[in-house]
Amino acid sequence: MNTDRLQGNWKQLMGEARKQWGKLTDNDWEQVAGNRDKLMGLVQERYGIAKDAAQKQVDDWYGKQKLANDEHAKLHGV
Repeated sequence: MNTDRLQGNWKQLMGEARKQWGKLTDNDWEQVAGNRDKLMGLVQERYGIAKDAAQKQVDDWYGKQKLANDEHAKLHGV
């Protein structure tokens, strides 16, 4: 899923993201607003992990969202 599509679908995807990173506050999510770099920075900060670890978590999550989006498109002919 590209960044533009993620930002456009952010409100729908935010529920899944909240499950993944429960330590992030409502204010954090408002700051992120679909921005991958901001999400990585906040994950790193809130969980006290290295930048590489935060990047891997976010990349893995984005990958899952892309797979789910691709599957949805196949099922619905989009």
